[in-house]
Amino acid sequence: MSWVAFDRAIRLSHDLGLPGDVPRWTAQRDAVFRQVMETFWYVDALARSGRLDDARLTFEKMLTYSNHLGLYAEEIGPTGEQLGNFPQAFSHLGLINAAIRLDEALR
Repeated sequence: MSWVAFDRAIRLSHDLGLPGDVPRWTAQRDAVFRQVMETFWYVDALARSGRLDDARLTFEKMLTYSNHLGLYAEEIGPTGEQLGNFPQAFSHLGLINAAIRLDEALR
């Protein structure tokens, strides 16, 4: 929802000529977009859109980023390193939701 909020604020500013820090909002919107597309949320979005092969491949790749106990940190770095708080419940909830959505779509 953060992504949508920034996107709509940018549109309103442009369409209605309202003042706003559009460059900063654009940077934040793009950062949120990248985060969504990298976390388990992307798998959920792919499964919902019917791109099941892509969803399964991405899900299986994401599983390789856990540690030896199957736990995830808050973020995964560009080279697969665990960053931020550890273990992170939100990452694990994303994993569970993605697994459920992918399983339902594959049935």
